[in-house]
Amino acid sequence: MSESTGRSNRPTSRDVARRAGVSQATVSLVLGDRWRGRVSPARVEAVRAAARELAYRPNLAARSLRLGRSRTVLIVVPALTNEFFARVHAGAARVAGEEDVGLVLYHSPEVVLPARDPFASASASLAGVLASSMAAEALGALSGEGLPLVMLDSEPGRGAAAGTVNPDIAEAMRLVAGHLLALGHRRFCHLAADVDSWTFAVRARELADRLAGVPGAGLVATERAPLTIEGGLRAAERALTAGGPRPTALVCDDDLLAAGAYKAARRLGLRVPEDVSVTGFDDLTLGTALEPELTTVRLPAEELGATGMRALLTALRGEPCASAVLPVELVPRGSTGPPAAGP
Repeated sequence: MSESTGRSNRPTSRDVARRAGVSQATVSLVLGDRWRGRVSPARVEAVRAAARELAYRPNLAARSLRLGRSRTVLIVVPALTNEFFARVHAGAARVAGEEDVGLVLYHSPEVVLPARDPFASASASLAGVLASSMAAEALGALSGEGLPLVMLDSEPGRGAAAGTVNPDIAEAMRLVAGHLLALGHRRFCHLAADVDSWTFAVRARELADRLAGVPGAGLVATERAPLTIEGGLRAAERALTAGGPRPTALVCDDDLLAAGAYKAARRLGLRVPEDVSVTGFDDLTLGTALEPELTTVRLPAEELGATGMRALLTALRGEPCASAVLPVELVPRGSTGPPAAGP
């Protein structure tokens, strides 16, 4: 495939110039906001109209390198009101600062929504993108702009990403299941995040596989819930009042869901962990504010952001960007114990 064929679907500055009836140099001046005193307002408007009609975006990475400007990267995360993603951002920002790289933040208002067009909120010249908890397809168009893309907590080898950096989610769920099985639990309920993403699919699969290998163990139910305390409360209430053998362990995809499970148990007159054990994921500060403190898996949020930023900087240097899997740690606390005798 020739270079021209490979780029045939992406409009170029030459296309804009032809549509506007001006030179490529004029297009460069207008779109680089260097036209004042050099290009007439009428031609400026013609260029801008042509760019809009063609859905043209300049290759910002190439322009930054050509002009020798400081690199600026875009980080895409869910709302920073979520402690985990605030830590991810902190780790990425630390490495960016050490390397004299500018950082532009774009956040989606909901974890479950795909990213909107980040160019609408990023006016700086971008060199690359670091995206967390988004489908790679949602940002795949950026690869057409020549922008290296590194994904966090996303399926390796899928989409346009130059690399992925993930916590070892499969091992995290194996640690949770192994801990509860060693305590004697055999009846489990999975409070699963109601989010269609790779990371939560891995958790569900690993939990089911781990329980399938132990005689008498299994899932009594899987209750899906939004990633909120209220969502965990409602899901746990359904699980604990469904009739039949009650689960002795609630495995939650997130510490917020686990906090909701605590509330449900208390409302139903059940004790944690004497009547039902509860586990979480992430190791948020919330976990130590609960009573008893929450058994959870510590995911390396800051290191996730930092490693992702290092991977992106590697890609910006034109070097191969290897994917990475970061270790996780089970943090046993007071919310898990042996199952109570009886139903």
